[in-house]
Amino acid sequence: MINKDLLKKQASLYEIDIDDTMTERFDTYAEILVETNKVMNLTGITEPDEIVTKHFVDSIILDKYITIGENTRIADVGTGAGFPGLPLLILHPEADVVLIDALQKRLNFLQTVLDACGVNATLIHGRAEDLGNDDSLRETFDIVTARAVAPMNILSEYCLPFAKVGGAFAAMKGSDDDSVTSDNAVATLGGEIRERYSYNLPNGDGRNIILAKKISHTPTKYPRKNKKISSNPL
Repeated sequence: MINKDLLKKQASLYEIDIDDTMTERFDTYAEILVETNKVMNLTGITEPDEIVTKHFVDSIILDKYITIGENTRIADVGTGAGFPGLPLLILHPEADVVLIDALQKRLNFLQTVLDACGVNATLIHGRAEDLGNDDSLRETFDIVTARAVAPMNILSEYCLPFAKVGGAFAAMKGSDDDSVTSDNAVATLGGEIRERYSYNLPNGDGRNIILAKKISHTPTKYPRKNKKISSNPL
């Protein structure tokens, strides 16, 4: 399915090593993604080389900027087809990865991929604004991430409540960095933007990772309901 040498070569550009077990799992992932996408809208990217660059490499680049060790607890909020959480799990099968999505059928797809790849993750069905108030999830994660187009101030309200004090929220954004106007929103939620990383994918597409440290507890009134977050963002 995928060009495994291309995956290894592109990952190495970011000092990320991919072994043969990982490439086999990525290959399995790609096959199931393309096949399932015929009956379920998971992605507009189905060409094998583009899957490697725009999904797999785009996801695992985060590994260059954060530290994932044994039992590191990671939440991927609004995971969709599993990006970036599942590629990070393939890199670090020892991590405690939780994939969160509002659509059960997407989680069913992810379970199929997990089973076929022989890796384990926790799948949770629900909306981030509801789950962020769940005591079993709120402020329990070392790393919270999301690969999304939502503005940083809105994304932060969905994601920062999951991060424990001392943990971090890593927002994976496109070429536009809107985080410069989000410092107050992040601070209101108990965070502080510490790093902004700008880079290009191997195909030249621009990307940004915004890394916010959780320095204090998120006030109990956050996250608010979806309508309030959208209509009156922080």
